[in-house]
Amino acid sequence: MRRTAFLVLGAVAAGGSLAVAQSEDPEKITRKGVGELRLGMTHQEAHSMGLVGRKRPGCPLGGDDTRSARLKAPLEGSVNYTRRNPRKVRDITIKGGAEARGVGIGDRIRDIKDAYPKAKVDHSTDETFELTLVKIPRDGGGKLRFGVSTKTDKITLIGVPDIAFCE
Repeated sequence: MRRTAFLVLGAVAAGGSLAVAQSEDPEKITRKGVGELRLGMTHQEAHSMGLVGRKRPGCPLGGDDTRSARLKAPLEGSVNYTRRNPRKVRDITIKGGAEARGVGIGDRIRDIKDAYPKAKVDHSTDETFELTLVKIPRDGGGKLRFGVSTKTDKITLIGVPDIAFCE
């Protein structure tokens, strides 16, 4: 450990530079999906491409036959499927690993409005879910929805085309 630190300091002192490992660029969120995952794609297609995990029961409020799956790295979040076979991606909820026009998890409402001038802020869920919704209409670059925490004023969820609530 001491030898490694000494070598690093020696390289920097000698005018060298250190290469720092950079993470991959975030996936791109559009109204059609996120990265290679698209709305309308079957679970089998998405799973075979390594985009989602195995199918599991979905929100109990939607009935016994609802299904969902977790997104695979580098994405964080989940997908919900249609109720008929073949199961197709109905909506995608992103919790990390992707950005829409440079706006991602941890950004603020002003960042959304800068990237999407037609964004509409909806405070109707502030008390119930402690989440302010920001809707991006289709003619404004969406159908997308951002969920902004009322406690931190930062984006915690991004939904394509909507954020599914199940609580």
